[in-house]
Amino acid sequence: MKKIILLTGALALMLGSGCKKDYLDTEPTESVDSGTIFTTTENADAALNGIYRFMFERTNTTTSNAQGKPGVPGILLGVDFMGEDLGQAAATWFTATGEGNYLGARTDNSAVTIYYYRTFFTMIGNANFIIDNIDQASGADADKARIKAEALTLRAYSYSYLVQFYGKRYDAAAKPNTQLAVPMPLSSTDSKMPRVSVEEIYAQIVKDLDAAIALNATSRVNKSHANVWVSKGLRARVALTMQDYPNAIKYAKEVIDGKQFPLMNAAAYQTGFNNAPGLSEVMWASMPTLDQGDTFGSYFAQIAYNANTSYQRGNPKRINSALYAKIPATDVRKKMWEPAPTAANFSLPTTAFVRQPYMSRKFSVKDVSGPSLGDVSLMRASELYLILAEAAAMSGQPTVAQDALYELTAARDASAVRSSSTGDLLLEEIDINRRVELWGEGFRYLDLKRKNLPLDRTVVPNYVSASVAETMKIPAGDPKWEFFIPRSEMESNPNIGPQNP
Repeated sequence: MKKIILLTGALALMLGSGCKKDYLDTEPTESVDSGTIFTTTENADAALNGIYRFMFERTNTTTSNAQGKPGVPGILLGVDFMGEDLGQAAATWFTATGEGNYLGARTDNSAVTIYYYRTFFTMIGNANFIIDNIDQASGADADKARIKAEALTLRAYSYSYLVQFYGKRYDAAAKPNTQLAVPMPLSSTDSKMPRVSVEEIYAQIVKDLDAAIALNATSRVNKSHANVWVSKGLRARVALTMQDYPNAIKYAKEVIDGKQFPLMNAAAYQTGFNNAPGLSEVMWASMPTLDQGDTFGSYFAQIAYNANTSYQRGNPKRINSALYAKIPATDVRKKMWEPAPTAANFSLPTTAFVRQPYMSRKFSVKDVSGPSLGDVSLMRASELYLILAEAAAMSGQPTVAQDALYELTAARDASAVRSSSTGDLLLEEIDINRRVELWGEGFRYLDLKRKNLPLDRTVVPNYVSASVAETMKIPAGDPKWEFFIPRSEMESNPNIGPQNP
């Protein structure tokens, strides 16, 4: 039986489909046999494009049609519902029956844990095909290098989420981190493998990213594809998670000093975060077109204030009011939420939309009269400034941290003043800016876990406890911070080892 590759476009229709399916594969309507696809770099590019398209698709046969899960962007939205800064007034699949109450993560047959696990392993399985075969394809060496670099980056990106969801946090003071994470297939022939340690997963992530960076692939079709700047940005992100502050500083600075992604001005910041090519600081984004997007299940259908979907009309996304109070009045980010919305200060498409205190206007759809779609940022340059600031502050370099933080805040607030804080006060300022800047983009749960902090929603004045079935506090280090391995994987793989506690 032959394994299959994700594809897009006419090439898939010409080449037909394969026939094997397991947890590392997917079998969409457009798929081909690996023996055919890697004859040329052009065909290999089609396989690569298939992964990028898969990243924002909801309905497919192996990842389960989980409600509210438009691919990776849906996972990022779910991750923010697992924190305390993004909430809503009523219970939905994201809050009381999914991520918000941690039930989805801690139920082994939940669509949530199945979807997260299989989405990223599908990406890994297809990246492995590319990495295994691209050197033998006919075509220019530069194209082979670019394709391999992208596949390595996608594999590292996928493992970076899997290890954080299914393993305990990385602790630089406890090397080697022997706690179990997930299986680590690195070849298209790997199958039914045991779980390996958190340390081993991170070592492979670093190895993949270093290899991708060494290939120095700068060209790409558009921002939907990864290139060397994305690889470096991800390298900085992973280093911060590992408390490897020298490398977090090194790679964050390389991206910033490269000046390829200047910070947005205040006007651009207020345009809805929906147009990656038009937003200077967006480094990487999922960019569905009208014929590719899931109109009612997309990321924007669930977070954009003007998305004309039944879910969003009645459930506007709201910011932690205590966090909002910390944003300076002159900061453009203060305009991204409205503490007391009215018809005069918060226009909505129809009277079917409800207004609620502290509702968001950060995200808007590209076309109010069309599908509820937009480009979903996967990495922005602002994150690299925040990584640099945090890593420098943690390394005893307050001046570097203050400079990085000021460069970001000055772009958001014409009245910003360079911080003179040091120590914990400086780290608190950086953390507040990180929470505000990256709100809704999939970071808060991961930040709490990597810092070994508790979840405490009781300190949020406007958090609705009923929306998360009263799940208001989770201590740091609690087993609930680890997702359960899906039951189907435990049953189908005799080598996978023990379930998480």
